[in-house]
Amino acid sequence: MAVSPPLPSQSLEAEFEAQNSESPLLQIGNDGLTKRVIRKGLTWQTPFFGDEVEVNFRGQVENGASLESSYDKGSTFRFKLGQCEVIKGWDEGVGSMKKGERAIFKMPPNLAYGEVGSPPLVPPNATLIFEIELLSWNTIKDLNGDGGIIKKILKEGDGWATPKDADEVLVKYEAMLESGMLVSNSDQGVEFNVSEGYLCPAMSVAVKTMRKGEVAELALKFSYGILQNSDRIKEPDGFLRPDFKITTIKLELVSWKIVTDVTGNKKILKKIKKSGEGFDRPNEGSHVKVIYSCKQKDGTIIQKKGSEEEPFEFTIQEGQVPEGLERAIMTMKKAEQALVTISADYFSDNNSQGEGEDTPNNNNNSNNKALYYEVELVDFVKEKPFWKMDNQEKLEACEKKKHDGNLMFKAENFKRASMEYEKAVKCIEFDHSFSEDEKSHANTLRLSCNLNNAACKLKLGDYTEASRLCTKVSSLPLNNMS
Repeated sequence: MAVSPPLPSQSLEAEFEAQNSESPLLQIGNDGLTKRVIRKGLTWQTPFFGDEVEVNFRGQVENGASLESSYDKGSTFRFKLGQCEVIKGWDEGVGSMKKGERAIFKMPPNLAYGEVGSPPLVPPNATLIFEIELLSWNTIKDLNGDGGIIKKILKEGDGWATPKDADEVLVKYEAMLESGMLVSNSDQGVEFNVSEGYLCPAMSVAVKTMRKGEVAELALKFSYGILQNSDRIKEPDGFLRPDFKITTIKLELVSWKIVTDVTGNKKILKKIKKSGEGFDRPNEGSHVKVIYSCKQKDGTIIQKKGSEEEPFEFTIQEGQVPEGLERAIMTMKKAEQALVTISADYFSDNNSQGEGEDTPNNNNNSNNKALYYEVELVDFVKEKPFWKMDNQEKLEACEKKKHDGNLMFKAENFKRASMEYEKAVKCIEFDHSFSEDEKSHANTLRLSCNLNNAACKLKLGDYTEASRLCTKVSSLPLNNMS
């Protein structure tokens, strides 16, 4: 890299001592380091200890000889900040600089070569003066704190978000051995789940620290470079080498798809294909419009609902779609498109509690395999919360949820029926503003819903909860029950 020397002809010492109201003398740290900025930087950021910085410089002993200069050599100087590769005054001084900044530093002996000096040019107890220009730096991080994965950022990424364990990433990479031999690469990009990893353990660790579009170089030690997929790597003679150990990876995070673990146990996974609008999501009772198809692993379509011209409409938690799909939709935003995978384990856990009649689980999934949904949440309208309802609306909402519970009970979907009865009672939980007639009506509804819910709990084998509900009923005034 060609460099141009600074123009001023006066000595560094004279420049440093020059009185200039635009360049005040700054104190750096508590050990006597002083600084005068002669050209401001371009950004607000400064490098961190561990970063690899690139500088131009020239130096001088105070009242003494000129020192080494990058301008004389015609090339810039690179070093890792805070790693004792330079004198302490340089570490502290450069650490205070912004990209593009040029400054003159006066470094006392305790931050330079001390009592020993650096013969023949630097005598003992010498104060040094350096003009330094910070050209750029690469951020370097010890990702695990043990020196096993050292990451150097070659190109900054966009935004602030980074992938999580459940996400699926698309990366490009080049992996090399200590000898410099290229053993694996992917120019077209490769997709993998972060938690499952790819090629070697370092890939998963590093990608979770990267932003979209970021390019980094990884230096690997210990077990972080051991191949996870040795069948992909062969010697030129065709023989496998399972003892191959990668020492360097150039890695680019092209993009990633956010994967949500809906149930927290990987039984319902939602992968976002297209991000939605805003921040709101459907809740219990929301009226939603969707387009979805259900497939088996081989791609066979076993159910389709809705179209762009006429989306499928339903109300959340009224048993009109499979429960697992419904739970995933409740995590979506308007206009979001997603792939939802519902595992066989989820169906096993829920098959005794009813999924409704018109579901792939009952009609087409008798062999209990995972199902794959492609879903678009076209629009939704959230149910009015009960605390925003007037008294008449609360009573009507309670009646409706009780009716929905009765329908679920008749369909032997006892889990959903119980949920409807609980929501019905919640609508009239606070009746302090009710009239006497409204309180009487609300009490009748409470008795009926609690008794019906107790019947659901008995069917589900939850005898403790059934007993609690019956005790609750016995403590209320007796009204006519329906």
